[in-house]
Amino acid sequence: MSRASPRATSLFYLAFQKYLTLSTLRHAHTKARQPWPHTAPQRYPNDRMRYATTRAVPTQKESLRPQSHYDLFPSSLPSGAPPSGSFHIDPLALRKEFLQLQAKAHPDRHQGIDKAKAEAASARINDAYRTLLNPLARARYLLSLSGVEMSEDESIAGSASDSGEGMDAELLMEVMEVREEIEAAESRSEVEDMKAANNERKKASEERLDELFHAGDIEAAREETVKLGYWVNVGTALDNWEKAGDGRVSEHD
Repeated sequence: MSRASPRATSLFYLAFQKYLTLSTLRHAHTKARQPWPHTAPQRYPNDRMRYATTRAVPTQKESLRPQSHYDLFPSSLPSGAPPSGSFHIDPLALRKEFLQLQAKAHPDRHQGIDKAKAEAASARINDAYRTLLNPLARARYLLSLSGVEMSEDESIAGSASDSGEGMDAELLMEVMEVREEIEAAESRSEVEDMKAANNERKKASEERLDELFHAGDIEAAREETVKLGYWVNVGTALDNWEKAGDGRVSEHD
C-alpha cells in the first residue's frame, strides 16, 4: 500500500480541522435555540401544590394592594389581621411601636415635600393606632376589610337604636333591664358592681368576635359587633352616672 504524500496529508488535516470547526459552531447554534430547562412547563401532582408554588411570588396586583392598619405595626402585630392573626392585641406593645413610628414620621424632622409626606404618614399612623386600640373600632374596621361597612349608629347604641330595631328580643330585654338599673342606682358601690358586670359582658363579646373572625363568619361578627356597641354604650352611661352623681350620693357610700 502506497504512503500518501506530505501535501495530501496536509490538505486532509486542513479539511478535517475545518469540519470540526463547522460542527462545533453548528452544535452551539442549535443549543442556543433550545429553551432553558426552567422555562419548560412544570408539572404538579395536584392543584394545591401548583397554588402553593405560584403564590410564593406576589403578583403585581398584590404588590400594589394598599397597606392595612395591621401592616403598619409588624412588630406588635406580626401575624396581621384575622384570620391569620388574633382579634386581641397587646395595647402596651402596640403603643410602644406607635411611639417609635411617630418619632420617625414626625413632621418636624423633615423639610419641603418630605415634610408634607411625613404629615400624611403621621396622620395615617395615628388613625391606625386609635382604630386598633379600641375593640369596637377594631371590629368595625375588620368588617370593612370584608366589605361590610357599619356606621356608628349601627355599632354604638344611641338614642336612635334604643327602640330595639335590629336587635333580638333577648338582647333588647337585657339592655333595657341594665338601663333601668342604672337609672335606679343610688350609690357608687352599686354602679361599681354594674361596671364590673358590664366589663365581663364586653370581654365575652370580644372573645366571641375573636372566634367569629377566625372562622370567617362575617355576618355573625357583624351582629356581635352591634352587641358590643350596646355594652360600650352601657359603660358610657355608667361613667356619666358617676360624674353626675358626685356629691349627691355620698351618704350612701
